[in-house]
Amino acid sequence: MRIGELSRRTGVSVRSLRYYEEQGLLASERSESGQRHYDAAAVERVAFIQRMFSAGLSSRTVADLLPCMDRPSHETSDAALERMAEERDRLSAYIVELLQTRDSLDELIGTNRAHRATL
Repeated sequence: MRIGELSRRTGVSVRSLRYYEEQGLLASERSESGQRHYDAAAVERVAFIQRMFSAGLSSRTVADLLPCMDRPSHETSDAALERMAEERDRLSAYIVELLQTRDSLDELIGTNRAHRATL
């Protein structure tokens, strides 16, 4: 199928599909005229990539996880689990940082309100 058809079947923009190729997440065959052609498995692969992106993973992390899909084994599964746990830890630390930032902002808001009341 051509890129437009893959886009329609997956709901992913043509631009995003091209980006996936640039990042090595998706592969296509090229016709003599340079048009991209994908096999039927590309639909499932794009859905998997989308699930990874919706989980907040970067394209680099998605690339690290794709061997688990391409060559399922205990080794690739263990590597994927380890990588996902690292990403979860990174996100958890970021959440803590965001909460601290929000608390600091709340303090500034409180200070501003107290000062405003004296005007």
